[in-house]
Amino acid sequence: IFVAEAWTPTVERTANYVRPDELHQAFNFQYLGTHWDAGELRTVIDRTLDAMRPVGAPATWVLSNHDVTRHATRFANPAGLGTQIRLAGDRALGLRRARAATLLMLALPGSAYVYQGEELGLPDVVDLPDEVRQDPAYFRGAGQDGFRDGCRVPIPWTREGSSYGFGDGGSWLPQPAGWGELSVEAQTGEPGSTLELYREALAVRRSTADLGAGDAVEWLRAPEGVVAFRRGDFVCVANTTGESVALPAYGRVLLASGEITETADEAKVPADTTVWWTRA
Repeated sequence: IFVAEAWTPTVERTANYVRPDELHQAFNFQYLGTHWDAGELRTVIDRTLDAMRPVGAPATWVLSNHDVTRHATRFANPAGLGTQIRLAGDRALGLRRARAATLLMLALPGSAYVYQGEELGLPDVVDLPDEVRQDPAYFRGAGQDGFRDGCRVPIPWTREGSSYGFGDGGSWLPQPAGWGELSVEAQTGEPGSTLELYREALAVRRSTADLGAGDAVEWLRAPEGVVAFRRGDFVCVANTTGESVALPAYGRVLLASGEITETADEAKVPADTTVWWTRA
Protein backbone atom coordinates (compact mmCIF):
# COMPACT_ATOMS: atom_id res chain seq x y z
CA ILE A 1 0.00 0.00 0.00
CA PHE A 2 1.27 3.48 -0.95
CA VAL A 3 0.24 6.21 1.53
CA ALA A 4 0.69 9.95 1.00
CA GLU A 5 1.98 12.08 3.85
CA ALA A 6 0.59 15.23 2.27
CA TRP A 7 0.04 18.29 4.46
CA THR A 8 -2.62 19.98 2.34
CA PRO A 9 -4.83 22.94 3.32
CA THR A 10 -8.07 21.04 2.68
CA VAL A 11 -9.27 17.46 2.57
CA GLU A 12 -10.63 18.16 -0.91
CA ARG A 13 -7.08 18.80 -2.10
CA THR A 14 -5.89 15.66 -0.31
CA ALA A 15 -8.35 13.69 -2.45
CA ASN A 16 -6.29 14.61 -5.53
CA TYR A 17 -3.50 12.38 -4.24
CA VAL A 18 -5.70 9.27 -4.13
CA ARG A 19 -7.44 9.29 -7.50
CA PRO A 20 -7.48 5.93 -9.32
CA ASP A 21 -4.12 6.58 -11.03
CA GLU A 22 -2.44 8.04 -7.94
CA LEU A 23 -1.71 6.71 -4.42
CA HIS A 24 -3.81 4.27 -2.42
CA GLN A 25 -4.45 6.35 0.70
CA ALA A 26 -3.46 9.67 2.27
CA PHE A 27 -3.17 10.62 5.91
CA ASN A 28 -6.09 12.81 6.97
CA PHE A 29 -4.29 15.69 8.66
CA GLN A 30 -7.44 17.81 8.71
CA TYR A 31 -8.96 15.25 11.05
CA LEU A 32 -5.77 15.08 13.12
CA GLY A 33 -5.89 18.84 13.68
CA THR A 34 -9.55 18.94 14.71
CA HIS A 35 -10.28 19.97 18.28
CA TRP A 36 -12.28 17.84 20.72
CA ASP A 37 -15.49 19.56 19.64
CA ALA A 38 -18.61 17.84 18.33
CA GLY A 39 -19.38 20.42 15.67
CA GLU A 40 -15.85 20.46 14.30
CA LEU A 41 -15.65 16.68 14.30
CA ARG A 42 -18.92 16.23 12.46
CA THR A 43 -17.88 18.80 9.85
CA VAL A 44 -14.50 17.22 9.13
CA ILE A 45 -16.03 13.73 9.00
CA ASP A 46 -18.63 14.86 6.45
CA ARG A 47 -16.09 16.73 4.36
CA THR A 48 -13.70 13.79 4.38
CA LEU A 49 -16.30 11.25 3.30
CA ASP A 50 -17.67 13.62 0.63
CA ALA A 51 -14.18 14.30 -0.74
CA MET A 52 -13.05 10.67 -0.92
CA ARG A 53 -16.25 9.17 -2.30
CA PRO A 54 -15.93 10.58 -5.87
CA VAL A 55 -12.33 9.35 -6.27
CA GLY A 56 -13.12 5.89 -4.88
CA ALA A 57 -10.50 6.02 -2.14
CA PRO A 58 -11.11 4.99 1.46
CA ALA A 59 -11.29 7.76 4.02
CA THR A 60 -8.50 7.72 6.57
CA TRP A 61 -8.42 8.84 10.18
CA VAL A 62 -5.42 9.62 12.39
CA LEU A 63 -4.97 11.30 15.77
CA SER A 64 -1.19 11.46 16.24
CA ASN A 65 2.06 11.04 14.34
CA HIS A 66 5.78 11.74 14.63
CA ASP A 67 5.44 15.43 13.73
CA VAL A 68 2.82 16.65 16.19
CA THR A 69 2.16 16.69 19.92
CA ARG A 70 0.50 13.45 21.02
CA HIS A 71 -3.26 13.79 21.22
CA ALA A 72 -3.33 12.75 24.89
CA THR A 73 -1.45 16.00 25.56
CA ARG A 74 -3.24 18.16 22.99
CA PHE A 75 -6.59 17.20 24.50
CA ALA A 76 -5.23 17.91 27.99
CA ASN A 77 -5.12 21.59 27.10
CA PRO A 78 -7.84 24.08 26.11
CA ALA A 79 -9.15 23.81 22.56
CA GLY A 80 -7.43 26.08 20.07
CA LEU A 81 -3.80 25.59 21.10
CA GLY A 82 -3.01 23.60 17.95
CA THR A 83 -0.83 20.57 17.24
CA GLN A 84 2.47 21.90 18.61
CA ILE A 85 1.51 22.36 22.27
CA ARG A 86 4.38 22.16 24.75
CA LEU A 87 2.28 22.25 27.92
CA ALA A 88 1.51 19.14 29.96
CA GLY A 89 -2.01 20.31 30.83
CA ASP A 90 -4.46 18.15 32.77
CA ARG A 91 -3.17 14.65 32.08
CA ALA A 92 -6.24 12.84 33.42
CA LEU A 93 -8.48 14.95 31.19
CA GLY A 94 -6.21 14.41 28.21
CA LEU A 95 -6.20 10.64 28.63
CA ARG A 96 -9.97 10.50 29.06
CA ARG A 97 -10.51 12.50 25.88
CA ALA A 98 -7.83 10.53 24.00
CA ARG A 99 -9.53 7.22 24.81
CA ALA A 100 -12.88 8.61 23.70
CA ALA A 101 -11.38 10.04 20.51
CA THR A 102 -9.88 6.66 19.67
CA LEU A 103 -13.22 4.86 19.87
CA LEU A 104 -14.79 7.57 17.71
CA MET A 105 -12.03 7.23 15.12
CA LEU A 106 -12.24 3.43 15.03
CA ALA A 107 -16.00 3.60 14.46
CA LEU A 108 -15.66 5.55 11.21
CA PRO A 109 -15.65 3.99 7.73
CA GLY A 110 -12.27 3.63 6.05
CA SER A 111 -8.79 3.10 7.43
CA ALA A 112 -7.54 4.17 10.86
CA TYR A 113 -3.88 4.78 11.66
CA VAL A 114 -2.41 4.28 15.14
CA TYR A 115 0.85 6.00 16.12
CA GLN A 116 3.21 3.99 18.32
CA GLY A 117 2.61 4.62 22.00
CA GLU A 118 -0.89 6.02 21.75
CA GLU A 119 -2.20 2.54 22.60
CA LEU A 120 -0.50 3.03 25.98
CA GLY A 121 -2.01 6.48 26.48
CA LEU A 122 1.43 8.06 26.38
CA PRO A 123 1.58 11.84 26.79
CA ASP A 124 4.08 14.04 25.01
CA VAL A 125 7.32 14.55 26.91
CA VAL A 126 7.25 18.33 27.15
CA ASP A 127 10.27 18.90 29.38
CA LEU A 128 13.16 17.34 27.46
CA PRO A 129 16.36 19.30 28.16
CA ASP A 130 17.92 20.98 25.15
CA GLU A 131 21.11 18.92 25.36
CA VAL A 132 19.31 15.65 24.54
CA ARG A 133 17.28 16.86 21.58
CA GLN A 134 17.58 15.00 18.27
CA ASP A 135 15.11 16.83 16.00
CA PRO A 136 17.15 18.40 13.14
CA ALA A 137 14.62 21.24 12.88
CA TYR A 138 15.48 22.28 16.43
CA PHE A 139 19.08 22.94 15.45
CA ARG A 140 18.23 24.53 12.10
CA GLY A 141 15.83 26.89 13.85
CA ALA A 142 18.25 27.92 16.61
CA GLY A 143 15.98 26.41 19.24
CA GLN A 144 12.86 28.23 18.05
CA ASP A 145 11.38 25.26 16.20
CA GLY A 146 11.70 21.51 16.02
CA PHE A 147 10.11 20.32 19.24
CA ARG A 148 8.98 16.99 17.81
CA ASP A 149 11.21 14.92 20.08
CA GLY A 150 8.48 14.89 22.72
CA CYS A 151 6.31 12.57 20.65
CA ARG A 152 9.28 10.43 19.57
CA VAL A 153 10.46 9.23 22.98
CA PRO A 154 10.61 5.39 22.82
CA ILE A 155 7.68 3.54 24.31
CA PRO A 156 8.09 1.61 27.58
CA TRP A 157 7.84 -2.16 27.18
CA THR A 158 8.61 -3.26 30.73
CA ARG A 159 8.02 -1.88 34.22
CA GLU A 160 11.71 -1.69 35.02
CA GLY A 161 15.09 -1.32 33.38
CA SER A 162 17.24 1.59 32.27
CA SER A 163 15.18 2.02 29.10
CA TYR A 164 12.00 0.17 30.14
CA GLY A 165 12.80 -2.67 27.78
CA PHE A 166 13.70 -0.54 24.76
CA GLY A 167 17.14 -2.12 24.48
CA ASP A 168 20.37 -2.92 26.25
CA GLY A 169 22.03 0.19 24.88
CA GLY A 170 19.50 2.58 26.35
CA SER A 171 16.95 4.72 24.53
CA TRP A 172 17.92 7.40 22.05
CA LEU A 173 15.76 9.93 23.92
CA PRO A 174 15.37 9.81 27.72
CA GLN A 175 12.12 8.38 29.04
CA PRO A 176 10.45 10.02 32.04
CA ALA A 177 10.62 8.43 35.46
CA GLY A 178 7.42 6.54 36.15
CA TRP A 179 6.85 5.42 32.58
CA GLY A 180 7.11 1.84 33.77
CA GLU A 181 3.51 2.06 34.96
CA LEU A 182 2.46 2.96 31.42
CA SER A 183 4.41 0.07 29.90
CA VAL A 184 3.07 -2.79 27.83
CA GLU A 185 3.94 -5.12 30.70
CA ALA A 186 1.99 -3.06 33.24
CA GLN A 187 -1.11 -2.66 31.07
CA THR A 188 -1.37 -6.13 29.55
CA GLY A 189 -4.30 -7.99 31.07
CA GLU A 190 -5.23 -5.01 33.25
CA PRO A 191 -8.99 -4.37 32.99
CA GLY A 192 -9.71 -0.83 31.89
CA SER A 193 -6.16 -0.06 30.78
CA THR A 194 -5.71 1.94 27.61
CA LEU A 195 -3.80 -0.91 25.96
CA GLU A 196 -6.63 -3.36 26.61
CA LEU A 197 -9.16 -0.78 25.35
CA TYR A 198 -7.26 -0.58 22.05
CA ARG A 199 -7.01 -4.35 21.79
CA GLU A 200 -10.70 -4.85 22.43
CA ALA A 201 -11.71 -2.03 20.09
CA LEU A 202 -9.61 -3.42 17.24
CA ALA A 203 -11.02 -6.91 17.82
CA VAL A 204 -14.59 -5.58 17.71
CA ARG A 205 -13.83 -3.53 14.60
CA ARG A 206 -12.39 -6.59 12.88
CA SER A 207 -15.36 -8.81 13.75
CA THR A 208 -18.17 -6.32 13.10
CA ALA A 209 -19.38 -6.13 9.51
CA ASP A 210 -20.65 -2.55 9.80
CA LEU A 211 -17.26 -1.16 10.84
CA GLY A 212 -14.42 -0.23 8.53
CA ALA A 213 -16.25 -0.84 5.26
CA GLY A 214 -18.45 1.69 3.50
CA ASP A 215 -18.20 5.41 2.83
CA ALA A 216 -21.02 6.99 4.83
CA VAL A 217 -22.52 7.43 8.29
CA GLU A 218 -26.12 8.12 9.31
CA TRP A 219 -26.16 11.00 11.77
CA LEU A 220 -28.50 10.69 14.74
CA ARG A 221 -30.15 13.49 16.65
CA ALA A 222 -28.20 14.20 19.82
CA PRO A 223 -27.74 16.93 22.43
CA GLU A 224 -25.32 19.76 21.74
CA GLY A 225 -21.74 18.62 22.13
CA VAL A 226 -22.52 14.99 21.28
CA VAL A 227 -21.52 13.15 18.09
CA ALA A 228 -23.89 10.28 17.31
CA PHE A 229 -24.16 8.13 14.20
CA ARG A 230 -25.40 4.76 13.02
CA ARG A 231 -23.81 2.29 10.64
CA GLY A 232 -26.18 -0.62 10.10
CA ASP A 233 -26.84 -2.19 13.49
CA PHE A 234 -23.90 -0.33 15.01
CA VAL A 235 -24.24 3.00 16.88
CA CYS A 236 -21.42 5.25 18.11
CA VAL A 237 -21.96 8.13 20.53
CA ALA A 238 -19.18 10.49 21.65
CA ASN A 239 -19.85 13.01 24.40
CA THR A 240 -17.32 15.82 23.94
CA THR A 241 -18.76 17.97 26.72
CA GLY A 242 -17.65 18.34 30.31
CA GLU A 243 -20.95 17.01 31.67
CA SER A 244 -22.71 13.65 31.54
CA VAL A 245 -25.63 13.36 29.11
CA ALA A 246 -28.71 11.14 29.12
CA LEU A 247 -29.34 9.32 25.85
CA PRO A 248 -31.59 6.55 24.58
CA ALA A 249 -30.25 3.05 25.10
CA TYR A 250 -29.44 2.14 21.52
CA GLY A 251 -29.07 -1.57 22.22
CA ARG A 252 -26.38 -3.73 23.75
CA VAL A 253 -23.18 -1.97 24.78
CA LEU A 254 -20.17 -3.33 22.92
CA LEU A 255 -17.51 -1.09 24.39
CA ALA A 256 -17.10 2.23 26.18
CA SER A 257 -14.09 4.41 26.89
CA GLY A 258 -15.37 5.09 30.41
CA GLU A 259 -17.95 3.88 32.91
CA ILE A 260 -21.57 4.41 31.87
CA THR A 261 -24.81 3.76 33.75
CA GLU A 262 -27.86 2.22 32.10
CA THR A 263 -31.53 1.63 32.74
CA ALA A 264 -33.92 -0.28 30.50
CA ASP A 265 -34.36 2.62 28.09
CA GLU A 266 -31.71 5.20 28.96
CA ALA A 267 -27.96 5.49 29.28
CA LYS A 268 -25.96 8.18 31.04
CA VAL A 269 -22.74 8.84 29.17
CA PRO A 270 -20.08 10.65 31.25
CA ALA A 271 -18.11 13.66 30.09
CA ASP A 272 -15.52 12.97 27.39
CA THR A 273 -16.67 9.41 26.80
CA THR A 274 -17.49 7.36 23.69
CA VAL A 275 -19.80 4.35 23.65
CA TRP A 276 -20.38 1.66 21.03
CA TRP A 277 -23.75 -0.08 20.85
CA THR A 278 -25.19 -2.79 18.66
CA ARG A 279 -28.83 -3.46 17.91
CA ALA A 280 -28.04 -6.99 16.74
